[in-house]
Amino acid sequence: MSIRSKDELLAEAVRLREQGHPEQARERLLALTSTFPDAVDVAYHTAWVHDVLGLEAEAVPYYERCLQGDGLDEEDRRGALLGLGSTYRVLGRFGQSVETLRRGVSEFPDDGALRTFLSMALYNTGDHHEAMQILLRLVAATSDSPHVRRYRPAIEHYATDLTRTM
Repeated sequence: MSIRSKDELLAEAVRLREQGHPEQARERLLALTSTFPDAVDVAYHTAWVHDVLGLEAEAVPYYERCLQGDGLDEEDRRGALLGLGSTYRVLGRFGQSVETLRRGVSEFPDDGALRTFLSMALYNTGDHHEAMQILLRLVAATSDSPHVRRYRPAIEHYATDLTRTM
């Protein structure tokens, strides 16, 4: 009988989640976190499966743990920042959401998803002006609509100050 490595066991749990078996994935990931409490990749996927299951409050400590250590690849770090920021928002922890998502945008400035979630969190904190600025700039920069592209300069201009009329 062969002993399977952490990476093999983690890959199996991720496959279960991806194949629509999040409860089974969660059981395996919880066992892995017990065996490998300092493994940031295990913590990240454990957080993710809790989010998939709607167990946001239980996801938070795993997200926090995986972001405290080194070892997440760039894509997982990006996902962890978005996941934690979004989870804080869902839990009504808007200040922490903004802080986390700002950190994500700072590290990954070209990530439109992070900027979109930041705008939602800013809306929740009452910073509607900055939320709209972020969204308008994102729409202007990324839209494939020929109608939006035609008005891109105007959209970008007004994004700087929505109260401006001329």
